[in-house]
Parts: sequence; structure tokens; C-alpha cells
Amino acid sequence: MIDQSAPGDVIRVDGVTKAYQSDGLPALADVSMGVAAGEVVAVMGPSGSGKSTLLNLIAGLDRPTAGTLGESALARFRARHVGIIFQFFNLLDDLTVEDNVLLPAQLAGASRRQARARAGELLAQMGIADFRNSYPARMSGGQRQRVAIARALVNQPEVLLADEPTGALDTATGQEIGRLLRQLNQGGQTLVLVTHDAELAERYAARMVRIVDGRLAGADLGVLR
Repeated sequence: MIDQSAPGDVIRVDGVTKAYQSDGLPALADVSMGVAAGEVVAVMGPSGSGKSTLLNLIAGLDRPTAGTLGESALARFRARHVGIIFQFFNLLDDLTVEDNVLLPAQLAGASRRQARARAGELLAQMGIADFRNSYPARMSGGQRQRVAIARALVNQPEVLLADEPTGALDTATGQEIGRLLRQLNQGGQTLVLVTHDAELAERYAARMVRIVDGRLAGADLGVLR
């Protein structure tokens, strides 16, 4: 087992294995890693390597076949939720921008007044306050990703998970989203980025973790630039 966890980690994954078929190779095999508060970690690897499976396990969208998520991480997730940014936005086209952002807060039981105030702050921070009553289908890819980021942040999550956050965007728009994620981190947000984009990882992540064929292949230390 490779142990990269530490007592102060916000996320701790110990010896996690995930198999979808009992007679097949596991999607993840004995993976251990930790993410400290305020850190940006990029999880990299080829298609089918297990990156998204790891993200789903951290997010609580799936359960491991073996191994554990750290108890402190699980407690934090239950109390404050995790924000998730998806590659293809996953917005509801029949809801306005504001209502898309409000949805996680409503599901968490927040008051409508408090949720609307928080949504307004985030839409202004994302530079899309003028689109609050628009519908996602009429917006550009970059604008929709900003809506998705606002939605992911509405419950003030301790950890923000991003699955290929620039994968559906052109290069220039992807760089804008990358800079926005860096600004969030500079404000203290913990980020885990799943990406195949080496430039995005090198520019915006402090550390890169590589997964190949479901196994941790190594980690490179870098410097935020």
C-alpha cells in the first residue's frame, strides 16, 4: 500500500479498491492518498484508468469494494457536503440559471432567502449575475461552466471536486475557467481536479497524482504559478 495520507488531511483514502464485476479487473486497486485543506491536487491518467471512479468514491456517489475513506473526511462530507463540477455541466435546461444554483441548497434544507442571497453572491463572483433569469441552453459553454461552479459552491463545501472541468470547452475558455479555479483556491478552497490536460495540471495544481490501470503510479510535487 502507498500511504500519502496525513492526520490533517481533508480527504483520506486508504487502500481503496473498486470492482464493478467480481470476475473482472478492478477499476481501482489498493489506492491510498490524502489531500490537505487548501491544497489543489490534479488526478491524471489515460482514459479508463480509474480517475473518475476515484472522484465518485471521494464524493460519496459510489462505495468502495474494499478499503476506507478516512473518518474525518466522511464526517465533513456529511456535515457540509462536497461540491462537484462535471465536464458536461449537468445543468437542468428547464430551470433558470438562478434556480440551477439554488437547487443543492434547497435539497440541503437551506432557507429560500439565505439560498437566494448566497446564489446572488456567487453569480456576481462568477461574472454572470446578468444571466440569473436566463436558461442554460442559451448560454455559451464557458458561461454554463460558471453556472455549474456556482451551483457546486452554493453550500459552501469544504472540498470542490472537478471532473474534467475544461474538457468540453475551447482552449481560451478553458484557460478562463482554470484561472477562476485558481482564484477560488487562493481564497482557501480545497480542489481536486480530474483531468487529462497536462497543461491545466501543471499550471494550477500544487501536486499531481497519476493513476494507470487503476493503480497509483506516483505523485509529482509542483509549485502553484
